[in-house]
Amino acid sequence: MAKKYTTKHEVAYYECDINQTMTFPSMLGVVIKTSEEQSDKLDRGSEFVASFGLTWVITNYQMAITRLPKVGEIIDVTTQALEYNKYFCYRNFWVHDQEGNELVAIESVFVLMDLKNRKMSSVIEEIIAPYESEKIKKIKRAPKMEKIQQAEVIPYRVRFYDIDSNQHVNNAMYFNWMIDVLGYDFLTTHQPVAVNIRFDKEVEYGNMIDSHYEIVALEEQIETRHEIKIGELVCCEAAIQWKKK
Repeated sequence: MAKKYTTKHEVAYYECDINQTMTFPSMLGVVIKTSEEQSDKLDRGSEFVASFGLTWVITNYQMAITRLPKVGEIIDVTTQALEYNKYFCYRNFWVHDQEGNELVAIESVFVLMDLKNRKMSSVIEEIIAPYESEKIKKIKRAPKMEKIQQAEVIPYRVRFYDIDSNQHVNNAMYFNWMIDVLGYDFLTTHQPVAVNIRFDKEVEYGNMIDSHYEIVALEEQIETRHEIKIGELVCCEAAIQWKKK
């Protein structure tokens, strides 16, 4: 059984939006920090991975959201590097309140990227072994995302603080570009219940990106569909389900 690791976190006001709920970038920052702490305790931190000329990159998130954490709340964040195959590592995260209620469940896909050629590397057993993850042959596929039919488009410029130590836009920052376009009225009257997001291409400092989006009414929920593009190149796409408050 793959090892689990849990840490506590008190949600600060600066990690929350006007609804007093934790933003996606803030939550994902805490989630990834938890996985980094586990890696450090297993002597498989970033320096060890970099000794192979590699770094970890996230390609997918799937989230099931009961509710987002609130300002001042103490949460338990748990992670487990569950499975892996030749190229992909599947790591799960859970966020619970202090009564043990599950707030958010996240399935993520990590790959190892060569720092020089910026290409994906096969998984090295020496790196993954201490997590006691199960080795599988199957490649897991995320649910298919419907394409945007009638897009609204808002441009953004990639700023210096959007870039992380891997020299590209931190994955959590894509949520700022996707969520912001929905506007004040929508974001103060709706809450997210599910997210499916895929990161396809790196975005770098100085790039001008276009945030394409469409709001679609489903039977019981509203779905927003998103694409982050540079010209015609799709760098990231997502589908988010929402319910009215």
